[in-house]
Amino acid sequence: MEPANGTSEPHAMPAASRPEPTTHQLRLFLVLAEELHFGRAAARSFVTQPSFSQQIRTLETRLGVALLDRTSRTVRLTDTGAALIPDARAVIAALDRIRRTADAHSRELRGHLTIGTIGAEAAMPYTQAILTELRAQHPHLTFEIHSVDFTEQIEGLALGDIDVAFLRPPLPPGFRTLHLATEPRMACLPAGDPLAGEPQICLAQLSGRTVVDVPAGAPRLWWDDWVVNPRPDGASVRFGPVAPDIESMLLTVARGEAITFLPTAAQHLYPRPGVAYVSVADLPPSVSALVWLPRNHHPALTALLTAARTVLRRSAPPTGTS
Repeated sequence: MEPANGTSEPHAMPAASRPEPTTHQLRLFLVLAEELHFGRAAARSFVTQPSFSQQIRTLETRLGVALLDRTSRTVRLTDTGAALIPDARAVIAALDRIRRTADAHSRELRGHLTIGTIGAEAAMPYTQAILTELRAQHPHLTFEIHSVDFTEQIEGLALGDIDVAFLRPPLPPGFRTLHLATEPRMACLPAGDPLAGEPQICLAQLSGRTVVDVPAGAPRLWWDDWVVNPRPDGASVRFGPVAPDIESMLLTVARGEAITFLPTAAQHLYPRPGVAYVSVADLPPSVSALVWLPRNHHPALTALLTAARTVLRRSAPPTGTS
């Protein structure tokens, strides 16, 4: 309880020249209005009683009115003090809403990602699911999709032209990858090839066929893996025309100049006149992945990887299934 001699009349100061009350003072006033006891109100507010009393007196001075009647035994609200309680509560509630809104906006990730995709990776179900999840998690983050050719897939990441890419490993050392999916590969043959009508063949049957090559700037390790060079019997692949991208490669095959190998999805995504897709029993599967450089610490990239992992967890079979 504040002593009776703690009662003081507010200074007669013009309203325009008085400092505005602080929200801290208003909060203390609302606690005191509930407790009607300076000691309990101070303890509840985790401040000393003298400091609490001083804050209330300062509030009265700034408002230019007495908020409480104090005696040696009681504290009660004045009519003015009681009348101000709804407005004080409204001010505190409004400030709390402002803080919540500001906090929510501060947590919203804003930024921009440049995402590379090779071939038809942008159309694959996992790519679409990941980008949809990213939009849902971070509606204020923007991104653009860049189609990259066989050379740009590495150069774009190395030069920083793209932040991350949906690619088909293997890739040179130094890149980080997040595995997304695995699917079989198929042989892509000219429609007139004697093997084009077979339901399934093996690599040995393609021995001696000329294979489409890629430009010198494309990763050699990557392309040798794709065309299985050397073959299981140790024979080297005979390379022919160079193609910088999927469309050029398919055109080369359609002309009967060479063969190539593509993921199974290509037969649906790239149906072309003059091109036949044939299953190869002993052809290793194709792996798709998100690829980035470890030096890239972009928060938007982290958000994309988080979205990808969320999609992968969601699509994983339940434990115990085969």
